[in-house]
This record gives sequence, C-alpha cells and structure tokens, in this order.
Amino acid sequence: FKGAAIFSPFHLFTLSPFHLCTLSPLHPFTFKNVFDYIMTTNSTTSIRVSLFDFDGTLTTLDTLPAFIAHAVGRWRMLVGFGLYLPLIVLMKLHLHPNGRVKERLFAHFFKEMTLETFDAHCQSFAKNNAHILRPQGIKAIETACQRGESVLIVSASITNWVLPFFRQLPQVQVIGTQIAVENGRLTGRFASPNCHGAEKVRRVENLFAPRHQYYITAYGDSQGDKEMLAYADEPHYKPFRTK
Repeated sequence: FKGAAIFSPFHLFTLSPFHLCTLSPLHPFTFKNVFDYIMTTNSTTSIRVSLFDFDGTLTTLDTLPAFIAHAVGRWRMLVGFGLYLPLIVLMKLHLHPNGRVKERLFAHFFKEMTLETFDAHCQSFAKNNAHILRPQGIKAIETACQRGESVLIVSASITNWVLPFFRQLPQVQVIGTQIAVENGRLTGRFASPNCHGAEKVRRVENLFAPRHQYYITAYGDSQGDKEMLAYADEPHYKPFRTK
C-alpha cells in the first residue's frame, strides 16, 4: 500500500544490514543507525493529514439503506430496494457501475424533495444514530485534531448526511458524493462522481499538492478504499474493531 513519493520505516525492508549500519561516505545517504534513517525519512516538516472512510470504518453499518429507512420509512425502503434488486445484484458482481446504481436508488426515493426537507432528515438521522459510530474511530479523529492534523472524512455517502455526525468537531472536513439541486429541490442526480475507489484519491490530490509535502494516514475497510490506502504513507485496514 505504500505511496512512492514519501519514504517510511517500511523501506527498511529494502535495505541490507550493510546499508543500514555501515553506508559508505560516498553513498548519497549516510546514516549512523536505523533510528537516524527513520527520523530522516519521516521528516517533522511534513504536513500530516488523516483520511477516514465513513461507512464500515467509522460506523457499524452501511448508512445508505439506514438513511433511506429513516427518511421514508422501512417498508417503502424495502419496496424500493426490491424494485432495483437486479441492478444491485449486478453491482455486487461488479457487472454494473456502483455510482449509477446508487444514483438511481437515490432518485427513486428523493427526486423532487426540497433541500430543506432533505437536510432536516440528515440532521435528525445523525442525531438519532450516534450509536452507530465506532468509539475507537471517533477517538482517533479527536486525537488527530488535537495534534493539529488536517482531518478528512472521505466517503461515497452523500455529504449532507455524513457532515452532521461531526458537528461537535468543526475541524473535520467531509469529502463525499455531492447531490444536484435546482430551484431548491433535489434533481435525483449526483453533482459529482460517486466518491468511491480511485475518485477518493482524485479528490484528495486536488487538496494536497505537491504530494511529497504531506504525510498521509488513511483508514478504510473495503474494496472501495483500496486506492486511498495504497496512496497513503500509513494505511490502516479495518481498524477500530473491538476485540
């Protein structure tokens, strides 16, 4: 999962004991010992950034069906998902684009709803479902904020319902899937690509460049986080699970 732009302690495995302890004065890098190598490659001048996936990583469930059930009722949610079951199966088999299926589901439930009503659902969803957050994940976010790091939630979920979960942590930014609104009503379309897979990295790259100036820690739990974890200097897969 290592990004190529910044060295890390994992590079120790690519050096022989000779290089670690007795590098020649003619070698472009001369270190007295392993500790010097680690301290040099993890420069304190790097700007630290922490990236957190939301669904599954910070939560105990997928918030898309949970939010739909909250907003329109469980039975209407079940009927709607039943109508799109063939597409959902194709998506799970990687035979239909994730973002297109999600957009069609979103339009089915929310097209023509006012933004004011939708945002009210988002606020109440977060307020009533704080229990789905993993305590260890929230603790990691709070610690990163206290250290002065840039902290971002990078999620395929709609930004509107993710952001209210972090209203007590104003330092936290949310990068999510954006929804299109016209004349105060939801069109049912997405205003951005689904923030999933490689799109997560593209969004982060737009914010943090040049890459070598940043030390990035990332937390994820699924195939949709694979690219973000590979991009990070310090990836964590399926963290925050209680033992």
